[in-house]
Amino acid sequence: MNRYKCIISYDGSGFSGYQVQPKKRTVQSVIEAVLTKMHKGSPVKISASGRTDAGVHAKGQVIHFDSLLSLPQEKWEIALNSMLPEDISVLSVVAVNQAFHARFDASGKEYRYFLNQSPRRDPFQRNYVFHYPYPLNLGEMRAACNHLLGTHDFSSFCSARTEVEDKVRTIETIEILQDGEHISFRFKGNGFLYNMVRILVGTLIEVGSGKRKPEEIVEILEKRDRRYAGKTAPGQGLYLWKVYY
Repeated sequence: MNRYKCIISYDGSGFSGYQVQPKKRTVQSVIEAVLTKMHKGSPVKISASGRTDAGVHAKGQVIHFDSLLSLPQEKWEIALNSMLPEDISVLSVVAVNQAFHARFDASGKEYRYFLNQSPRRDPFQRNYVFHYPYPLNLGEMRAACNHLLGTHDFSSFCSARTEVEDKVRTIETIEILQDGEHISFRFKGNGFLYNMVRILVGTLIEVGSGKRKPEEIVEILEKRDRRYAGKTAPGQGLYLWKVYY
């Protein structure tokens, strides 16, 4: 039995998220169906670094799976991409030790979020960026980011439905960059909770629009209550960019 680590990219707009759900098209179910077909009907399960929600994209999601097939390592990428739909791409496949786990061995992740401030919505971008045609004070938003850096209990910045008990995470980097009407957010940390990045972005947008002060972030963290943070930003602007090991 060999274990393989894959880096995959996918357009999340056609999926109901990563994780298998009954009667819904998900990234996991599509990849597992292809692997099962390659293994002549014998079920093959995959494990990922984490799940993504409906509409959320991935540039560098990592999965692993086990196989008894005597297929040369360099052929796996070709074989998978020939059978997968066009909204999923396998970027690399490498053999790894049986002890490797895509989720538990991850040391950090990087997410990016994209926002467009054009006064007119672009129908060709509606599934890939969040259209927000209102003024934002990036200086205030960056000041708010300083309060989020470091190790904190991020209970206020995760979905109330999260099943994880330990909500302490470390954010190493937050960058907010502007290129004309386009704004991008870059978050890098040792891990992120369910909906955490989208809630962070939603809260930062409220700071940038003048609804909150940057220093309110300190109080929101201290409250450890989802009700005190901002709205959850839409999923289509979010990308799982890279997983670190």
